[in-house]
Amino acid sequence: MALNTFKHGIHPNYHKELTAGKKTEKAALTKKVAIPLQQHLGAPCQPIVKKGDTVVEGQKIGDANTFVTSPVHSTINGKVKEIEKYPHPSGSKVMSIIIEGDGTQRQWDSRQIGIDIDKLSIEEIKTAIREAGIVGLGGAAFPTVVKLSPPKDKKIDSVILNGCECEPFLTSDHRLMIEWPEKILWGMKLIMKSLGVSSGYIGIEENKPDAIGALENVKRSIIPDLKIIPLETKYPQGAEKMLIKAILNRKVPVGKLPMDVGVVVQNVGTAKAVYDAVKYDKPLLERVVTVSGNGINEPKNLLVRIGTSFDEVVNQCGGIKGDGEKLVIMGGPMMGISQTNLEVPVIKGTSGITVLAGDLVRPAEYQPCIKCSRCVEVCPVNLMPYRLTDYARFNEPDKFRAWGGVSCIECGCCSWTCPSNRPLVQWLRVGKLRVREAEKGSSK
Repeated sequence: MALNTFKHGIHPNYHKELTAGKKTEKAALTKKVAIPLQQHLGAPCQPIVKKGDTVVEGQKIGDANTFVTSPVHSTINGKVKEIEKYPHPSGSKVMSIIIEGDGTQRQWDSRQIGIDIDKLSIEEIKTAIREAGIVGLGGAAFPTVVKLSPPKDKKIDSVILNGCECEPFLTSDHRLMIEWPEKILWGMKLIMKSLGVSSGYIGIEENKPDAIGALENVKRSIIPDLKIIPLETKYPQGAEKMLIKAILNRKVPVGKLPMDVGVVVQNVGTAKAVYDAVKYDKPLLERVVTVSGNGINEPKNLLVRIGTSFDEVVNQCGGIKGDGEKLVIMGGPMMGISQTNLEVPVIKGTSGITVLAGDLVRPAEYQPCIKCSRCVEVCPVNLMPYRLTDYARFNEPDKFRAWGGVSCIECGCCSWTCPSNRPLVQWLRVGKLRVREAEKGSSK
């Protein structure tokens, strides 16, 4: 029987065997964290502590008085050492709060509150999520409470939890589903209640049968009507638009959002964080990070406090393997961000740290386009990447927009399949940037 999926896409080598069978370990308590005041989409936070202040784990230390933002919290007990610009995984320096720890920690699970979800109001749920600083943990880090507050003219009828994790190497969501299925489903129940929705789905690629089984085993007692949908293993199955098409056969129009077709999509890790926020009054202080790749000595899944340096996390996995050139990426190799400085901190959107070596980082000179159309055949949103990249390179934003370039989801399928090794997705990003610049200029 054919599994649900979408058209086009690719089948890269996944390399998930390095960590898929490894239980999540709790990372050692760090002595220092750097908490960026900007680590999600939306307005940056302003500090609400000052240098020299004593702070405790879970204390709010940054916030902003705007709708699309999310507060940040201290992830250790200690003292504020500095508030300054600090290296960030995006490649820039971001205003951050540096905290030196005192070596103590809180036990959040012992603080559980006797909640009855059925008695919580929608506003109580959304306030708890907002104050806990919950953002999408699939990588985009969009403030969750904003997604749970659609405009009144957008009728939401379905919630989908994303358990696909289609990026090579990454297994953090896979382990979450195996190790914390009850928390994920309770989080899903809270999300569905906050939106007033009765139809819920979890999409999981069929290469994770143990995760599907773990969730099936507990769903009857929490959300009996929930549908767990096995999907074809294909990249980028976890992209929102692909997931909606595969599960509900709805197409999100160009320039529109999932809410325009009545759907809200959340990551399975986000659902667990929602449950922890409501049940334990626990802010988003830590997340599971897959540390993997052929350049790391001991690939692992680690529960890491936000603000811990990449260098410290990598060292807790035996360090980088051998000599020679290495490539360190925040996330997976398809959509991740290359790093040049391992002082950067783990942020809310850090799903993985991938270290590649050998042939996987060998420089490849690109050649002229041979018009083979492979990039067209794999594009999941039906674009013509070879043509769009010409418009991007020669700074023709009007033509780039007219040919649908702004709907590119930057999945990288085109670059992966190109026999001439052309950096197509990088040029597509340039094209989208030039469209934004042109629109900004015309509005002045």
